[in-house]
Amino acid sequence: MNPGKTRENIKIGLNVGIVLKQDQKSGKITRGVVKRILTKSPSHPHGIKVQLEDGCVGRVKEIHSNK
Repeated sequence: MNPGKTRENIKIGLNVGIVLKQDQKSGKITRGVVKRILTKSPSHPHGIKVQLEDGCVGRVKEIHSNK
């Protein structure tokens, strides 16, 4: 299972790759740092929805190490 689909794997300050609403057809990944976790349920089949520090909102597809 994609780790981005489980809320407990997502932490504020984590470096992630998300797919924005307008990029869902192309699957284009936008990278950034999690500012807020918007999904309330423990998991979501399309990925946990987050807001990045730059204000972009999308669903987590990748989790990158913070190093």
